[in-house]
Amino acid sequence: MLLASGKVQGVFYRQSLKVEAHKLGVFGWVRNLPDGRVEALLEGKDDNINKLVEWARRGPAGSRVDSVKISECKPSGAQTFEVRY
Repeated sequence: MLLASGKVQGVFYRQSLKVEAHKLGVFGWVRNLPDGRVEALLEGKDDNINKLVEWARRGPAGSRVDSVKISECKPSGAQTFEVRY
């Protein structure tokens, strides 16, 4: 599980994360949280997840990522990557 905080809502962070996930073959989902953070579940090869986490620390243009926290969780078996609303 990934939790990003800072200016990560209203700057296409979720959609950009989805695009990067597709490029890297990472599956899961991403959503906004009511407190202004973004939460994402990432599944795939460790190297690809690590690359996506590094991207998440920078974010898209217009964002300001203050922190990214990572925690392990049980795989869900996701076969796609979706933006949840």
